[in-house]
Amino acid sequence: MNPMRINRPLCLTAAALASTVIWHGAHAQTTTAAPATKTDAASDDGWKFMIGAGAANRPKYPGASERKTQFVPMISASYGRYFIGGVPGSGAPAGLGAHLYRSTNTRIGLAVGVGFSKARKESDDERLRGLGDIDNATRAALFASHTMLGWLTFAGSVSADVSGKDQGVLATFDVEGKYRVTERLALSAGPGLTWADSDYTQTFFGIDSGQSARSGLPTYTAKSGLNLLRFSVGAEYALDRQWGLAARASFARLQGDAADSPITASRAQNTYGIFATYRF
Repeated sequence: MNPMRINRPLCLTAAALASTVIWHGAHAQTTTAAPATKTDAASDDGWKFMIGAGAANRPKYPGASERKTQFVPMISASYGRYFIGGVPGSGAPAGLGAHLYRSTNTRIGLAVGVGFSKARKESDDERLRGLGDIDNATRAALFASHTMLGWLTFAGSVSADVSGKDQGVLATFDVEGKYRVTERLALSAGPGLTWADSDYTQTFFGIDSGQSARSGLPTYTAKSGLNLLRFSVGAEYALDRQWGLAARASFARLQGDAADSPITASRAQNTYGIFATYRF
């Protein structure tokens, strides 16, 4: 059996899990789902497990100029169409989900999940003083992907805050092309974007009258619109049928009211990650 085919879903799932831990909401890197094959469909019927770890470097908060590096532990499990942990392109943090439809080239599913730490802390940066912390929200998402020509994948998701944290609706769309350099090594690249509604944008980039009084920053109303443009590159290497390595970089730039917010110190919001995974 081809080792790259075995490890491709593993490495992509690892990247998706890591992205939900290291980057929040509209700024989460959306990894497009690997194209399902007839071999994949047959192996999807039983239990599959993945454990791994990695390191990620990203801005301290959405709009930050200063950066931080985090250790990222990862674990996930799936049985048939159901999964715990995460799935590439799902648009929800690690949690529970299911594929509603699966074919050789197309997947559609639902997911619900929550992040592991606060979405933003007042202590992250001096300019956030007086704005308060932002808790992570529970998000429910509908996601889909379709692969053409065996190498070009279109993926999208729509997710909504279902926990009442005023973090609104996010929609993502990504296009990713893959090139298999060798049987073990595959490279990927492609553009993507995120749209955010006014609830999300106001929570992360707006300043209400109370926050203005405490922080000294002017009030700012952030509206819905295109929130982020990105271009992502990745590499996946299969050490054997169980062990895999992956690297991912997303070169992103804030747009619209998010870019113009007094909270935003830098429009550039790049993220980088490396991961090792074991599948059984």
